[in-house]
Amino acid sequence: MRLTILGGGGFRVPLVYGALLGDRAEGRVTQVVLHDLDAGRLSAVTRVLAEQAAGVPDAPEVTATTDLDEALRGADFVFSAIRVGGLEGRANDERVALAEGVLGQETVGAGGIAYGLRTVPVAVDIARRVARLAPDAWVINFTNPAGLVTEAMSRHLGDRVIGICDSPVGLGRRIARVLGANPKEAWIDYVGLNHLGWVRGLRVAGRDELPRLLADPDLLGSFEEGKLFGVEWLQSLGAIPNEYLHYYYFNREAVRAYREAEKTRGAFLRDQQARFYEEMKNPEASALAAWERTRAEREATYMAENRETAGAGERDADDLSGGYEKVALALMRAIARDERTTLILNVRNRSTLSVLDSEAVIEVPCLVDASGAHPVSVDPLPDHATGLVCAVKAVEREVLAAAGSGSRTTAVKAFALHPLVDSVNVARRLVDGYTAVHPGLAYLK
Repeated sequence: MRLTILGGGGFRVPLVYGALLGDRAEGRVTQVVLHDLDAGRLSAVTRVLAEQAAGVPDAPEVTATTDLDEALRGADFVFSAIRVGGLEGRANDERVALAEGVLGQETVGAGGIAYGLRTVPVAVDIARRVARLAPDAWVINFTNPAGLVTEAMSRHLGDRVIGICDSPVGLGRRIARVLGANPKEAWIDYVGLNHLGWVRGLRVAGRDELPRLLADPDLLGSFEEGKLFGVEWLQSLGAIPNEYLHYYYFNREAVRAYREAEKTRGAFLRDQQARFYEEMKNPEASALAAWERTRAEREATYMAENRETAGAGERDADDLSGGYEKVALALMRAIARDERTTLILNVRNRSTLSVLDSEAVIEVPCLVDASGAHPVSVDPLPDHATGLVCAVKAVEREVLAAAGSGSRTTAVKAFALHPLVDSVNVARRLVDGYTAVHPGLAYLK
């Protein structure tokens, strides 16, 4: 089976390959094709993978190419993990937004909109090429903003594109762990959009254990989300929000923390990874050791500003091992081998959430088999969550419209309608600022 990874020179690709090395079952991946526009990054990552595969019998063969069409031809699965504009683009997204006093995070608020406007045209081109060159391939989208990009690609690939994120899985795992349950045996009642969802229940042997957690302040305050949001707020919600909702519920504090930080997250990652790729130019350096050292620092500093604002302390060691690659491979195995499983994924709504239309991509538990991912029916969201979901989905639709039409006016509308952008005038200045620093937004007229 052939797996193509777009963004194959990306820093997290070794996580995927490492997981593949442990898969010895029938119908496993035998060939991995890495595609990236940067040949130097491809070379660096290929070195890491070679060290990972050393001594592993029948390790998947790895090839690398800068030719997109060549990478797609013959693919059974395509992992799309591109970053349009690179980490310099992410750093600019943060800087322009923070200069206006609003959030510049990669997927939330102004930064997420800017990233989406850069990424959607490229993702749509990829989707069209897949439809032409590998019509039977399944596309698993890692690219952020994951829900928005998946929806853009679904207009050309239908249900053969599925978006993934490890945040809901990590959240469910932490809740199960603090309740003393096996995460593999728990049903997580989770619903929302990517980076905008809530756990409303966690069932073990048919019994919902979440009320027990919400009723116990000591237990509730003992894990990441309890520390991040505070016990009182979680009890008020009657649910456990995705960590990214901290940007909404504590927006003023988050913006202040990001403005006071020595570096934004994007700038930190840009500089950190630049050091790693520079080190990889030395043929004597151990690629795998350098990668593991850099990854450990990356994971430990994830959402550091938010945790500092909340006084949440350091991340739990169990949360430093990643996870998105495990979701992707579980999804791929379920489809390729018809191994039925349940995963929280980004898929077209159909009739799952009545407040959204059938084509809207949402993030919910899905039953997965050889025919793809099928969203499970869920109870309606409470009004406060419905309001946020509908508002953010409306913004995503304006982003898609702007990316399709090239309309600057529509782009301004997308920014202005977001709950975390507080002025139409700010929205206009944001568009001016982003088009000035991003060549990828030159299409907006």
